[in-house]
Amino acid sequence: MAKKIKASKVSKRTRNPIRQIVDNLKVEPNKDKEFISLALGDPTTHGNLKIHQSCVDSVTKHLNSFKANGYGPSVGTLPAREAIAKKYSGGFANYVAKDIVIASGCSDALNLCIGALCDDTQNILIPRPGFSLYETLASSKGIECKFYNLLPDQQWMIDLKDLEAQIDSKTACILINNPSNPCGSVYPKSHLMDLIQIAIKYDLPVIADEIYADMVFEGHEFHALASLTDKVPILSCGGLAKKYLVPGWRVGWICIHDPTDVLSEIRDGIMNLSQLIIGSNSLIQAAVPDILATDESFNKENMKQLQGNAELCIELLQGCPGITVVKPQGAMYLMLKIEIEKFKDITDDVDFVEKLVQEQSVLCLPGQCFQCPEPFVRIVFSPPKEKIHESVSRIKEFCLNHLK
Repeated sequence: MAKKIKASKVSKRTRNPIRQIVDNLKVEPNKDKEFISLALGDPTTHGNLKIHQSCVDSVTKHLNSFKANGYGPSVGTLPAREAIAKKYSGGFANYVAKDIVIASGCSDALNLCIGALCDDTQNILIPRPGFSLYETLASSKGIECKFYNLLPDQQWMIDLKDLEAQIDSKTACILINNPSNPCGSVYPKSHLMDLIQIAIKYDLPVIADEIYADMVFEGHEFHALASLTDKVPILSCGGLAKKYLVPGWRVGWICIHDPTDVLSEIRDGIMNLSQLIIGSNSLIQAAVPDILATDESFNKENMKQLQGNAELCIELLQGCPGITVVKPQGAMYLMLKIEIEKFKDITDDVDFVEKLVQEQSVLCLPGQCFQCPEPFVRIVFSPPKEKIHESVSRIKEFCLNHLK
């Protein structure tokens, strides 16, 4: 065949900013130092955070039963949906099984929501900085992404004036992420109520990415957006990945909060789209009721470790020239502001990351991966304390070496 076959428009529109930037880094790590990655948001990477044995036992039980090997309903099995509905009901959100759609991870849940709510003639409002997959999912469908700013000097709260300024006649929905990746922020109830008022004013539904809902530090409190309103339709996305330390098990979900009964077409749309993958992992779905019943002391211990790691990062970076730390309130991430003007040979956040890899064998992600308008880098603080200590100490040494 002589003629080259062209790729589809959808495939050409599909790009992941993280992969584009990281794959194009032009440097190799320093071979004299152990390579440490603080880039991957996978809590299982280093082995210090371990799945609860009861979750393993439940999966083993269902595997040995030979009853969870076949196809299930595309929207998820009834026992799993009932368990999710019970677990996440509260306040104004009173879910039943028909309000739950199980997906192949939270990312697939987000994909279903965006696909059901937005046409390619419309736009979606997404946070900046924000998880890069939001842009990937929307752009692949030809949906315009409009970015609203988060405020680093106000614990990454939403710039509500900026968000409101982005809304136009083509806006299909607002997407929020709370707690935040990459910022580690947790929104107070009052802030969420202000957001709800904007959604009411413009008659817009909200997609709430709440995958880190149970990963909140002591002294802070998570509020599910749907629990706070009986006026705004909300699609809340969650999953097993982060809290239960099983991102590879690929079970996420959508909780459909429809207090004003306006989402009947969206329900049908999500169900239609869920048929594209013929349902999520049937074995893990069988274990979902047991997994969701895991003793909460398990999560508390993990969060104690993560909060300790975050505090260690902040302590080690205290007084580090050229770096400002925005203290996280949850999740697994913190953002470091890079004061470019204080360095003699650092041009931007990507340059900072490249030189850090080359000299210190430490990999972070530049803020450009998250559409951050200012020079920041994101670090993941889920590794063991000894790796945190070593890697952050190297970051500090790197900064000192490059000062003007």
